[in-house]
Formats: sequence, structure tokens, C-alpha cells
Amino acid sequence: MIVIKLGGSLAESGVLVSCLDTIGQRYADGVVIVPGGGAFADQVRLAQQHWRFDDGTAHAMALLAMQQMALLFKGLKPDFSIAGSVAAIQEQLLRQEIVIWSPDIVELDKAGIRASWDITSDSLAAWLAGALSADELILVKSALIDASLDIDKLAEQAIVDQAFCGFIAQAPFTVKIIHHRSF
Repeated sequence: MIVIKLGGSLAESGVLVSCLDTIGQRYADGVVIVPGGGAFADQVRLAQQHWRFDDGTAHAMALLAMQQMALLFKGLKPDFSIAGSVAAIQEQLLRQEIVIWSPDIVELDKAGIRASWDITSDSLAAWLAGALSADELILVKSALIDASLDIDKLAEQAIVDQAFCGFIAQAPFTVKIIHHRSF
């Protein structure tokens, strides 16, 4: 089973549909797509700067941004299914469906995911890959990726979030971070 995180910036760069098409063509089943928050999450950041509300509120709003992107993905690919919880994802995978994750805020709170901008959809995808016992996690980015850099360097360059290294430290799955052209 593979978890594929599609960065929110793929929507702005105009390649989102192509990436979704690739998933539909290349993977018949056993795939969970994790959407980034994209422009919706960017608006949460701006609102927090303006209104100065706490990180807990921003975290919940950023998860809603991911849910909005999940709905967008589903609108673009109506044959894919959508699920909010690990249990619902597992059920849909048993039916051999390609699943789009719409993260359940309560489930993530119960899992102890802290509210911080250091944790973005990258780390949440890693958490989900672990929770699902995935074989592989692929992060598809709009940023160019220097293959010679390790994960720590990618975090320093903000290619992945600051918490990502911790989320994959003991991961039993392989991790690939690639530019969308390599996907």
C-alpha cells in the first residue's frame, strides 16, 4: 500500500489534474492520496497573522483546508473515494478503491498530533502512512528536489516541514520526495 501526498502548490502550478491522472492510471488500488492545504492553508496563515489567534485554532483550520482540497480532488476525480479516518480508509482499500484522505480532526487530536506550523500535511502524511502500515510514502512537490540532499537538509530548505524527520525516524516504510515531473 502506498500513501501519496500531493502538495497544495500543485494546484497553483497547474499540474494537479495531471498528478491525479497519473495516480488513476498507474495505481489500480492500494493508494491513499493525502492533499496539502494549498491556498486554503495559506489563507489560514494570513488570518492567524491578522487576528493573532492561537496555534490550536490555526491547526484545526489548516486541517479544514486539507479537507477542502480533498473535496476538490474528489470533484476532479469522482471515481476516487474519500475517507476521514484510518478505519474508513482501510475499509475502502479493501474494496480496492483509490482513497483521498480528508483528515479527521478528532482522530488526529486523539493521536496526539500537536498544533504547530512545524507540522504540515507532509508530517500528517507520514503519520497516516505509519497508521496504515504503508509500504511507501511518496511526497510529490512543485519545488525542485536535489536528490543528493538527505531529509534533514530538505527540512532545512523547507521542502518538507520541520517535524517530518521525527515522523519518519522509525518508519517501516520507504520515503520518496520527488518533483512532480518525476512522478
